[in-house]
Amino acid sequence: MKRYIFAIIFAGCSSLGLQAQTENVVMDTAEVRLPWPQNLQTRLDTLLQNSLFERSQLGLLVYDLTADSILYRYGEKQTLRPASTMKLLTAVTALDRLGATYQFRTSLRYSGTVEDSVLMGDLYCVGGMDPMFETIDMNAFVESVLRLGVKTIRGNLVAVTSFKEEPLLGEGWCWDDDNPQLTPLLVSRKDEFMNRFRDMLRAAGVEVDAPITTGTLPKETLTICTRSHTLREILLPMMKDSDNLYAESVFYQAASTVTSRPATAAHGRQVVKETLGKAGVKDIQYRIADGSGLSLYNYVTPELMVKLLVYAYRQRGIYMELFPALPVAGQDGTLKKRMVKSVANGRVRAKTGTVTGVTTLAGYCTSSNGHILAFSIMNQGVLKIAEGRNFQDQVCEIMSDPNRYGND
Repeated sequence: MKRYIFAIIFAGCSSLGLQAQTENVVMDTAEVRLPWPQNLQTRLDTLLQNSLFERSQLGLLVYDLTADSILYRYGEKQTLRPASTMKLLTAVTALDRLGATYQFRTSLRYSGTVEDSVLMGDLYCVGGMDPMFETIDMNAFVESVLRLGVKTIRGNLVAVTSFKEEPLLGEGWCWDDDNPQLTPLLVSRKDEFMNRFRDMLRAAGVEVDAPITTGTLPKETLTICTRSHTLREILLPMMKDSDNLYAESVFYQAASTVTSRPATAAHGRQVVKETLGKAGVKDIQYRIADGSGLSLYNYVTPELMVKLLVYAYRQRGIYMELFPALPVAGQDGTLKKRMVKSVANGRVRAKTGTVTGVTTLAGYCTSSNGHILAFSIMNQGVLKIAEGRNFQDQVCEIMSDPNRYGND
């Protein structure tokens, strides 16, 4: 029979751990099981006795959604960089503001007349910042021109990019990173929409005697083709794969609800702030710069993040869309290779975040007793990312089954 040394609590143990008086006693494993939530708190107390936290910062908060109570807190009010867990704020805000069926639209419109297969007028490509616009969508644009009976274009190919503000990079992004281009007109993730459109028209036999320009959309135009994708479609790769372009597109869609045009990052921050207000975020310091977490200027707290997760859980329309989009420990997305052989496999759905010196994890865990937990773990100043991730994985294992010790 296996035997272990366990900590038996006699006095002074707060509901949040860290102050317990203990005595080491050798007992049979079958005889020792601390009750919930002391089992979780005691094991997390032990886990924090790690030299990693002598040289780095930690913010940690675990909330029991089933019991509506905080289970564990450590540095939960520290303002730390969220990295890609920032996408949780963006996703919840967009679902709250727009709804899962909201459509990201890219339209083709024209002005003038078609006479003897000649378009005497302009073609307008109206961008709606759809990150999923691909070659198949561009083919639909070209085919719509052919169906119009046009074989020659004499006018202009006009890019309408008034959907968002002009800068193609976010505030606080490192110039030497592999950053997405934040333009309203994208094709296959690239800022080459108009050139691709012109080349594909010519390849289809259309004579294009028209320069490429940028302009605004006149009132007297007709739509000949619209391609779109829903927020639900975009949310899955945004969260599972931590796609920065998708997150920024979603951020600006939410921003566009504040103003007619152009949407700005300031508008996006305003909408996120309003959602956080609904989540009960008051007297918590934070700073939001972008929607993806790439910015060096983003700062939030584990307390803020958990309040957001609690709000999302209680809004069933949000939770039903967010939960399946989150990476699953040991199974898919950015958590596919983590916690594979752990009891947390399949029990944890959470958004990861990683930038230099920072690793974060926030989401939901279903514990072995059936309780659903919301949590946020933020490690900062970690030069070896693997150390932070290993700690996070151990926290997830404890949340998943606080009574399980190793391979007993």
